[in-house]
Amino acid sequence: MLRLALALILLPTAAFAHPGHGETSSFFAGLQHPLSGLDHMTVMIAVGLMAALKGGRALWIWPLSFIGVMLVGGALGMAQVQLPLVEPAILASVVVLGLLVAFAIDLPVALGAAIIGVAALFHGHAHGMEAANHGGLEYMAGFALSTAALHLVGIGAVLGLRSAHLQPMVRVAGAACALIGVGLAFGAV
Repeated sequence: MLRLALALILLPTAAFAHPGHGETSSFFAGLQHPLSGLDHMTVMIAVGLMAALKGGRALWIWPLSFIGVMLVGGALGMAQVQLPLVEPAILASVVVLGLLVAFAIDLPVALGAAIIGVAALFHGHAHGMEAANHGGLEYMAGFALSTAALHLVGIGAVLGLRSAHLQPMVRVAGAACALIGVGLAFGAV
């Protein structure tokens, strides 16, 4: 599971969640989209890592919060409602969520859901803007399903490492997420 998570994080792909990722009008395009950039994969896996580290109710609340708010952001984008600083917020979310994992910050469930929700709003908005002119409901459904799968990769990685007594590797993965975010922000990745 860790190898899969690392492979997803390290794939050489486009960095940003802005237009230019191709078709946005089909379910299949939505399934593929989260795999099209490091920002997508890193944040979505980080949510799974965070949820599994926290455990309990966070194990399902945090991923569902991301997906639900991402869909709200997507609807806002499809409706052409403008949000300020979308790209910087997306990149900041990669760094922040990575740091939360790297430092194993034990957030209350509600605060974690709020932080994750803010990240999801901007990620969803960017994707909704892409789908706005194409009737992207099928696209958003595919995107939501693929997002859930990436959350499960993060959750599975933590649970697998826990059983193998390699829990410190989760913090290394969090640090890698943060570094990827910094690299994306400065155009180094």
